[in-house]
Amino acid sequence: MILFLEKRANYSPLFSALSPVLALAFTLVFGTIMFSMLGVDPAKALYTYFVFPLTDAYLIEQIILKATPLILIAIGLSVCFRSGNWNIGAEGQYLIGGMFGAIIPVYFNDFQSPLLLPMMMIMGMIGGALFAAIPAFLKARFGTNEILTSLMLVYIAQQFVDWLVRGPWRDPQGMGFPGTKSFNESAILPELIPNGDAHFGTVFAVLVAIGVWFMLSKTLKGFEVTVLGECPRAGRFAGFSTKQMTIFAFLLSGALAGLAGIAEVSGSVEKLDDKLSLGYGFTAIIVAFLGRLNPLGILVAGLILALSYIGGEEAKIALQVSNRATNVFQGLLLFFVLACDTLIHYRIRLVTSSKAGGTG
Repeated sequence: MILFLEKRANYSPLFSALSPVLALAFTLVFGTIMFSMLGVDPAKALYTYFVFPLTDAYLIEQIILKATPLILIAIGLSVCFRSGNWNIGAEGQYLIGGMFGAIIPVYFNDFQSPLLLPMMMIMGMIGGALFAAIPAFLKARFGTNEILTSLMLVYIAQQFVDWLVRGPWRDPQGMGFPGTKSFNESAILPELIPNGDAHFGTVFAVLVAIGVWFMLSKTLKGFEVTVLGECPRAGRFAGFSTKQMTIFAFLLSGALAGLAGIAEVSGSVEKLDDKLSLGYGFTAIIVAFLGRLNPLGILVAGLILALSYIGGEEAKIALQVSNRATNVFQGLLLFFVLACDTLIHYRIRLVTSSKAGGTG
């Protein structure tokens, strides 16, 4: 007996729209089973994860803070994925963007100007785009698998940034801890709420979501992204270039990951240190698919994943469970998102081995 996936001639638009909701529901069901196996009251665990953080103003602000880089990175990834380019290295582009954007305040720590923050944001986007250009060029020029090259570059970025903050850029007054000097006030993103943690990077995320949604749905470039992603051959007949699209998608994705990196450095940490790599670039892949590769849907998906982060931290304290449970939740969510999408577009067909051999 052999299982085949057979493409459906027609699929249900209703189930396609409900796919993220179904995936979330399945995740909650299997999460309940997981907590039962861990000896934890499932109702209390799910309440701690998904309800309690929404009852506290401080935790809501932390959710927004966590969601900001996830949304920015995921929007860039959505353009890549929709165009048929698999950028798995957003974590590295995020790190290099944070490093590039920190160059000015590191070398000119006393420099203060209203232009400083815009310069830092632009530098961060340039850094992320340049790093993303490496797998893009290798794919466009040599046909190299972009999944492998973009992923391997993440480890290079991690080691390079770690070397910088422990070596040439380490604050001599930092008592030996890896990290640069703290940025001056002109190099720090303003707070959204006075004396709060959330910063203007959240505004960037909302504006980028609206802008990219408009580009994808209302412009010729967005049409080109969709056509080349769904049917490259039809795109080539229309005069679109797959190589140029690869470069465009990676540069845009890298620039947004770099913006997320420097926004995190400037707004949350207020310096560059060895704790910048938190896996946002990988979690953003889940956010992109949970948001149906739609920038507006990604706004909601980013908040849901951020809620799982904050809820996981609360559960770790209140329920004495490992933070690995949060990773399991995120893994289950990605699995069910992909599984639901697959079953919406394909049907499972059971074929006996003799029939399968005859059809070959």
